[in-house]
Amino acid sequence: MSWTVRLVAVSILLTAATAFAADAKYTLKTAATPAPKELAEPIGKLLSDHSVQLADDKGSVLCEVWFRKELPVRATPAQVKNGLSYRELEESTVLGAVRFDQQWSDYRKHKIKPGVYTLRLGFQPMDGDHMGTAPYSEFCLLIAAQADAKPDLLETKRLQEMSAKSIGGSHPGVILLFPNEKPPDKPSLVEKENNHWVVMLKEPVTVQGQKAPASLGIGLVLVGQTTAE
Repeated sequence: MSWTVRLVAVSILLTAATAFAADAKYTLKTAATPAPKELAEPIGKLLSDHSVQLADDKGSVLCEVWFRKELPVRATPAQVKNGLSYRELEESTVLGAVRFDQQWSDYRKHKIKPGVYTLRLGFQPMDGDHMGTAPYSEFCLLIAAQADAKPDLLETKRLQEMSAKSIGGSHPGVILLFPNEKPPDKPSLVEKENNHWVVMLKEPVTVQGQKAPASLGIGLVLVGQTTAE
């Protein structure tokens, strides 16, 4: 076989492999599953007893997420009326928890060990090191369940350190959040640009401890990574 023919064959194989990866499909389903027992009780009781499960094209569950029953927001009546965003939440607020049954890769391509992690809201630092690494600046930071004992707010540096330690690295484990201004009534999975698969859902909110006549749209990227090196 000539080198030209070999190169053409390799090119075809690589193209096919890339196309196969790009065509990978996922499905989402809800399940009546209590929050993981690995979570500290004060955190577990904040979460719904229903989860959303991401499955691959063969039906195998890749990860399972529990969201909070209600999210505490800091908002004026006008903000509640006009629509809420992640910025009405305090940084480090517990948004939910996730279980990975196999090794996972976060948005920054860090390897995440199987296990249960809390999901806390984090805002990307506005500095040169992070410019161009993501289309949005809101994330969920992963913290190992055994390291997160209570839902109290954390100082930003502490939040980042706990997350980095939980994944055994120098950078926090992060999952990108997409904006979701028109959330569906039931959780749904949406494919976005650059092979981002996002679970979209509507979360009830409270203001000063009282249930508000509004909701906050969540868009959690379950599959998708930065294109930055």
